[in-house]
Amino acid sequence: MAEMSAPRIQVPPSCDLTLGMVCVDKETPGRSVWSMTADERFTNPSGVIQGGFLTAFADSAMGAAAVTHARGRKVFVANAELKISFLAAVRPGTPLLCVAEVISGGSRVAFVEATVTNDEDRMVARISSTYLLRDRK
Repeated sequence: MAEMSAPRIQVPPSCDLTLGMVCVDKETPGRSVWSMTADERFTNPSGVIQGGFLTAFADSAMGAAAVTHARGRKVFVANAELKISFLAAVRPGTPLLCVAEVISGGSRVAFVEATVTNDEDRMVARISSTYLLRDRK
Protein backbone atom coordinates (compact mmCIF):
# COMPACT_ATOMS: atom_id res chain seq x y z
CA MET A 1 0.00 0.00 0.00
CA ALA A 2 1.37 3.40 -1.00
CA GLU A 3 2.11 5.91 1.73
CA MET A 4 -0.18 8.92 1.68
CA SER A 5 1.50 12.29 1.50
CA ALA A 6 0.58 15.08 3.87
CA PRO A 7 -2.25 17.27 2.59
CA ARG A 8 -1.25 20.57 1.03
CA ILE A 9 -2.47 23.42 3.19
CA GLN A 10 -3.86 26.42 1.28
CA VAL A 11 -4.02 29.53 3.47
CA PRO A 12 -6.54 31.01 3.19
CA PRO A 13 -8.48 28.02 1.86
CA SER A 14 -9.97 28.30 -1.62
CA CYS A 15 -13.51 28.10 -0.21
CA ASP A 16 -12.87 31.20 1.92
CA LEU A 17 -11.45 33.05 -1.09
CA THR A 18 -14.41 32.06 -3.27
CA LEU A 19 -16.95 33.33 -0.74
CA GLY A 20 -14.93 36.46 0.06
CA MET A 21 -14.56 35.60 3.75
CA VAL A 22 -11.86 37.37 5.74
CA CYS A 23 -10.66 36.57 9.26
CA VAL A 24 -10.45 39.91 11.04
CA ASP A 25 -9.51 38.71 14.54
CA LYS A 26 -8.20 35.48 16.04
CA GLU A 27 -5.94 36.83 18.78
CA THR A 28 -7.97 35.36 21.66
CA PRO A 29 -7.57 31.57 21.92
CA GLY A 30 -10.88 29.84 21.15
CA ARG A 31 -12.42 32.87 19.42
CA SER A 32 -12.44 34.22 15.88
CA VAL A 33 -14.22 37.03 14.08
CA TRP A 34 -14.83 36.97 10.32
CA SER A 35 -16.38 39.34 7.80
CA MET A 36 -18.00 38.75 4.42
CA THR A 37 -20.21 40.75 2.09
CA ALA A 38 -23.21 38.76 0.86
CA ASP A 39 -22.50 38.21 -2.82
CA GLU A 40 -25.27 38.24 -5.43
CA ARG A 41 -23.78 35.06 -6.97
CA PHE A 42 -24.97 33.16 -3.88
CA THR A 43 -28.66 34.11 -3.97
CA ASN A 44 -31.48 31.61 -4.22
CA PRO A 45 -34.46 32.05 -6.60
CA SER A 46 -36.18 34.37 -4.10
CA GLY A 47 -33.26 36.81 -4.22
CA VAL A 48 -31.77 36.20 -0.77
CA ILE A 49 -28.50 34.50 0.17
CA GLN A 50 -28.86 30.71 0.12
CA GLY A 51 -28.40 29.21 3.59
CA GLY A 52 -25.52 26.94 2.63
CA PHE A 53 -23.30 29.95 2.00
CA LEU A 54 -24.07 31.38 5.44
CA THR A 55 -23.34 27.94 6.85
CA ALA A 56 -19.95 27.82 5.10
CA PHE A 57 -19.18 31.29 6.46
CA ALA A 58 -19.95 30.16 10.02
CA ASP A 59 -18.07 26.86 9.56
CA SER A 60 -14.87 28.69 8.60
CA ALA A 61 -15.16 31.02 11.59
CA MET A 62 -15.93 28.19 14.02
CA GLY A 63 -13.17 26.00 12.61
CA ALA A 64 -10.68 28.82 13.14
CA ALA A 65 -11.90 29.26 16.71
CA ALA A 66 -11.41 25.52 17.30
CA VAL A 67 -7.86 25.68 15.89
CA THR A 68 -6.89 28.59 18.14
CA HIS A 69 -8.42 26.73 21.10
CA ALA A 70 -5.58 24.20 20.67
CA ARG A 71 -3.23 26.92 22.00
CA GLY A 72 -0.05 26.39 20.05
CA ARG A 73 -0.62 22.77 19.03
CA LYS A 74 -0.67 22.25 15.29
CA VAL A 75 -4.03 20.62 14.60
CA PHE A 76 -6.48 19.80 11.86
CA VAL A 77 -10.13 20.18 12.81
CA ALA A 78 -13.06 18.26 11.39
CA ASN A 79 -16.66 19.28 11.81
CA ALA A 80 -18.53 16.34 13.36
CA GLU A 81 -21.94 18.01 13.44
CA LEU A 82 -23.49 21.41 12.91
CA LYS A 83 -26.84 23.06 13.62
CA ILE A 84 -27.83 26.40 12.18
CA SER A 85 -30.91 28.51 12.74
CA PHE A 86 -31.65 31.12 10.08
CA LEU A 87 -33.23 34.11 11.81
CA ALA A 88 -33.52 36.68 9.02
CA ALA A 89 -33.10 36.86 5.25
CA VAL A 90 -29.85 38.31 3.93
CA ARG A 91 -29.97 40.47 0.82
CA PRO A 92 -27.05 40.69 -1.63
CA GLY A 93 -24.55 43.41 -0.77
CA THR A 94 -25.13 43.12 2.97
CA PRO A 95 -21.93 43.22 5.07
CA LEU A 96 -21.89 40.30 7.52
CA LEU A 97 -19.91 39.57 10.68
CA CYS A 98 -19.48 36.15 12.27
CA VAL A 99 -18.22 35.81 15.84
CA ALA A 100 -17.32 32.25 16.86
CA GLU A 101 -16.30 31.05 20.32
CA VAL A 102 -15.35 27.72 21.83
CA ILE A 103 -17.75 27.26 24.74
CA SER A 104 -16.19 24.02 26.00
CA GLY A 105 -13.54 21.59 24.91
CA GLY A 106 -10.39 19.68 25.53
CA SER A 107 -7.49 18.22 23.60
CA ARG A 108 -9.65 16.16 21.21
CA VAL A 109 -12.95 18.04 20.87
CA ALA A 110 -14.22 21.62 20.82
CA PHE A 111 -17.83 22.72 21.18
CA VAL A 112 -18.26 25.98 19.31
CA GLU A 113 -21.08 28.52 18.96
CA ALA A 114 -21.35 31.43 16.55
CA THR A 115 -23.59 34.28 15.52
CA VAL A 116 -23.83 35.98 12.15
CA THR A 117 -25.02 39.59 12.24
CA ASN A 118 -25.71 42.11 9.49
CA ASP A 119 -24.59 45.72 9.23
CA GLU A 120 -27.57 46.80 11.38
CA ASP A 121 -26.30 44.48 14.16
CA ARG A 122 -29.31 42.20 13.62
CA MET A 123 -28.61 38.51 14.19
CA VAL A 124 -29.34 36.63 10.97
CA ALA A 125 -28.08 33.18 12.03
CA ARG A 126 -27.14 31.26 15.19
CA ILE A 127 -24.91 28.22 14.87
CA SER A 128 -23.49 25.48 17.08
CA SER A 129 -21.03 22.79 16.11
CA THR A 130 -18.69 20.11 17.42
CA TYR A 131 -15.15 19.90 16.04
CA LEU A 132 -12.76 16.99 16.39
CA LEU A 133 -9.10 18.00 16.79
CA ARG A 134 -6.30 15.90 15.33
CA ASP A 135 -2.60 16.65 15.62
CA ARG A 136 -0.82 17.45 12.38
CA LYS A 137 2.86 17.01 11.80
